[in-house]
Amino acid sequence: MPHPVDTTQNADELVAQIEMLGEKLTAAKASINRRFIGQGQVVDLVLTSLLCGGHALLVGLPGLGKTRLVDTLSTVMGLQGSRIQFTPDLMPADILGSEVLDGADGARSFRFIEGPIFCQLLLADEINRASPRTQSALLQAMQEHEVTIAGQHRPLGAPFHVLATQNPIEQEGTYPLPEAQLDRFLVQVDVAYPDRATERDILLATTGAEDAQVHGVFTAQELLNAQAVLRRMPVGEQVVEAILDLVRACRPEEEEGMALRGLLSWGPGPRAAQALMMTVRARALLDGRLAPSVADVAALARPVLIHRMALSFAARARGESLAGLIDATVTRTLGLEAAA
Repeated sequence: MPHPVDTTQNADELVAQIEMLGEKLTAAKASINRRFIGQGQVVDLVLTSLLCGGHALLVGLPGLGKTRLVDTLSTVMGLQGSRIQFTPDLMPADILGSEVLDGADGARSFRFIEGPIFCQLLLADEINRASPRTQSALLQAMQEHEVTIAGQHRPLGAPFHVLATQNPIEQEGTYPLPEAQLDRFLVQVDVAYPDRATERDILLATTGAEDAQVHGVFTAQELLNAQAVLRRMPVGEQVVEAILDLVRACRPEEEEGMALRGLLSWGPGPRAAQALMMTVRARALLDGRLAPSVADVAALARPVLIHRMALSFAARARGESLAGLIDATVTRTLGLEAAA
């Protein structure tokens, strides 16, 4: 006869793990903020992406600290980092690696030389400057955490995360990311100008004789453990229904999305609902709570949905914006205001 499962003990153990993880995340954020000043929402969204095992697309002008953030994250989260500067002449082999003919010891054989993608935290700088052929080299890696070269499957680091940057203004000579690749990014993180007080702090902190130092808080294995704990965090039925209501209300083809018919060319797919299901847990965890709420769904609507939707020509002509449509849909569907 099987022994009964002690659900109370399991629940207490999960609560203890969540609380301990919350303390480590607080320490990690404090360490990151020593070098990346005044962008708390950006830090939270990138940490959310890492906790969910996902990838993030950072959109912002040059000089706002995106590269500095990724470099700081690799230290604090204990991940082996790598950086690729995307350019129009970049080839897939420059990312993935290639086989070379090795003639050592008189015996000829092919030897594989790993590319920079074989890491745990990859910074894909200005990803939209590379050709679609080169961009597509990341698709399998982002989805399956492995690459296939010369018919052989080669696993990447564990965990494996891509943080890609994109300049929203300078679009001459760039290649827009295909929808399939955009959908692989868990969140889009908009990096804005700092306010005056923050910019003053940045000036004082980064132009002196010494740069602020950060220390490791996590190891790669501890991050993997955190991702496992996150998946065990309970999500209430009300939150699940809110996610479904919101995602379906953003699809012009669905009955729930009739208000957006004629304004959108397409809406978010099921991967958007999955992304919301994971990110609301991470937001609750970063906030020191044991379970997410409907307010978390509203707060994460824009970063999760904005790169998974497209305005119609008529909507662009009318001056509509995706951010505005998402905010209006959140208010109409959930009765809450979306986070700015």
